[in-house]
Amino acid sequence: MSRRTRYQQGSVQREKRHNGPDVWIFRWRETGTDGSSKYRKAIVGTVASLTTEASALKAAQALRIDANQQTPQADSGPSTIANLVSHYKLKELAGERNGRKAFSTRAAYECYLENWVLPRWGEYKLDQVKPVAVEEWLDGIKRARGTRAKIRNLMSALFTHAMRYEWIDRNPIKLVRQSAKRERIPDVLELAEIQLLLSKLAVRERTLALLDAGTGLRVSELLALRWRDIDFDRLEISVTRSIWHQVVGDCKTEASAKPVPLDGYMAEDLQRWRRLSPFAMADDWVFASETKKGDQPLWPDNLMKRYIRPVARANGIHKRIGWHTFRHTFGTLLKANGEDVKTVQELLRHANSRITLEVYTQAVTSHKRAAQSRVVRMMVPNLGEVKGDAHPQREQSGA
Repeated sequence: MSRRTRYQQGSVQREKRHNGPDVWIFRWRETGTDGSSKYRKAIVGTVASLTTEASALKAAQALRIDANQQTPQADSGPSTIANLVSHYKLKELAGERNGRKAFSTRAAYECYLENWVLPRWGEYKLDQVKPVAVEEWLDGIKRARGTRAKIRNLMSALFTHAMRYEWIDRNPIKLVRQSAKRERIPDVLELAEIQLLLSKLAVRERTLALLDAGTGLRVSELLALRWRDIDFDRLEISVTRSIWHQVVGDCKTEASAKPVPLDGYMAEDLQRWRRLSPFAMADDWVFASETKKGDQPLWPDNLMKRYIRPVARANGIHKRIGWHTFRHTFGTLLKANGEDVKTVQELLRHANSRITLEVYTQAVTSHKRAAQSRVVRMMVPNLGEVKGDAHPQREQSGA
């Protein structure tokens, strides 16, 4: 007997639970290889998040597509970009179960999809999305090139997702050009500036800034540290988690989870802060929030806006300072000290050295000038003997 298949429209029904709010249940029927029908069901969401049956039906579209993913008919896949986005969210962005993406990444993707992709392309059929039209649309978005590149890459991921499920056979976004080149070079603190800032900050903020500028930790990793992660005997920090909007997750990359060396002076600084902190037990956050009674770490934006930037401005430092400024400064000073690229890469815990060279290691002005002077003196060995005239040969030639 040949296998019988058919497209499942399904239905949604509201169902009570013993604990928590009611939920919407998506029910559909599958026809097996023997011709028999089996009823299936899955939870779409709670009535708190999906307040109407219409919204539940819309959310169920992704489940409906997934229920029919092995159906050979052409109409078993998503009919529009909005349907494709729903299925992509279900498979790639739904909770921690797949472990493919960090919470911060999933939240950013949700934002780009809801604010940019769906309003413009949601009603389009998959084969109606053309490279030139997407490119022109991206050019018209009043955002930084890096942001436009992320939107473009996410759209490409959507079409790659559709290719994996064999709903399409090509990815039109591969032909879309969109530069991700920085429009402005990120600010880096000079050595004198970081010294001045550290001398003016209060103990908590000074410890935070020094630890960040001396290790290059991302702020999501810095604020996710617990005291048990710091080995004061071996002078080593175990970076095992990150936190974003108070949601704890895995580190950004496999390289990010490598241990970080802890300078002895920074260890003393941390010990001093631990003696002052009301939350000094092994499982406490190193930088715990007192207003939350230690249950969660401090918020990075509040620390930067209320404490660090005002101190910087009050002392004549008017650069655009953010948490990543300390990371950039760390990389730049390492390079200025002549450290090899591999060492810098491993200290910054980059997946590859290209990122280290292209993004995080600006040469400071004094070292640029010194490097230039060394080259000039190689070309003109007796330059040091020439005084008072920059063009001695011109006099001899009558120029």
